[in-house]
Amino acid sequence: MEELDQMQINFGEDSLLLMNVSLAVIMFGVALEIKLSDFNYIWTKPKSFFLGIVSQFLLLPFLTFLLVLLIKPTPSVALGMFLVAACPGGNISNFLTNYAKGNAALSVSLTAFATLSSVLLTPFNFALWSGLYGPTALLLKSISLDYGDVFETVALILGIPLILGIYINQYKPEIAQKTASILKPLSVVIFISIVIVAFYSNFDLFIKVIGWVFGLVLIHNIIALGSGFSLSKIFGLNLEDTKTLTIETGIQNSGLALVLIFNYFDGLGGMSIIAGWWGIWHIVSGLIIASLWKKYRYEAKTV
Repeated sequence: MEELDQMQINFGEDSLLLMNVSLAVIMFGVALEIKLSDFNYIWTKPKSFFLGIVSQFLLLPFLTFLLVLLIKPTPSVALGMFLVAACPGGNISNFLTNYAKGNAALSVSLTAFATLSSVLLTPFNFALWSGLYGPTALLLKSISLDYGDVFETVALILGIPLILGIYINQYKPEIAQKTASILKPLSVVIFISIVIVAFYSNFDLFIKVIGWVFGLVLIHNIIALGSGFSLSKIFGLNLEDTKTLTIETGIQNSGLALVLIFNYFDGLGGMSIIAGWWGIWHIVSGLIIASLWKKYRYEAKTV
């Protein structure tokens, strides 16, 4: 596993630029389906919304820290775990929430607010928790990370496309709808293709560690899903809101994590593999849970 700390998955400048642009376009496509009225949910039912933010930006990073203390992974792997946990919810969370018959309005509100707040909270959470764990704190010192640059990158890639997309949907809804139907699938295909190319050159090492990485990401993802579910149950949320918080917390924006890794950590091996596998696995786990919940609701109605 120590080999992961020395490995780097390198991108050319053109590929890195294309990855940054594709993630911004993905976010823009998501934002084209968000309206200002979606934020009304924040004021009408603040309890579920507040718990969703707490689950994503407080509880999950804290539980990730405890997991790292327990299993003591290599520093680059631990950094990858901290970074994934610090990112906002993934862009497919709205689709999965709808599929699971969850609370779509709450999901959209959480996605929009979490994305905007991630401009501040993602660098803050990553710096806080990675700084509290000795091995990752030492590794960060050797990298000399400039958090001001991280703030700027997150704002450019997530914040600006989100605001622009919401603005267009608010005042030009027909254009927004047509554009979103084209941009979302196209940009996702481009982004996935870039990630595949990046890992292809390190395929042998990836095969050697995939069993260990798979188990670690599986546990981490279960903790993420469980934190949203447990918090919902503790505070007595209804079934639809429970589904939404579970999915929103368990589906992380690993694409943003990869962009930050390739921009500021030179494709550090452990970080890249953790974030890359998260991007694959959380889609699988999200679809499984959404399918089970959809079936559960259907069977409950037919009884």
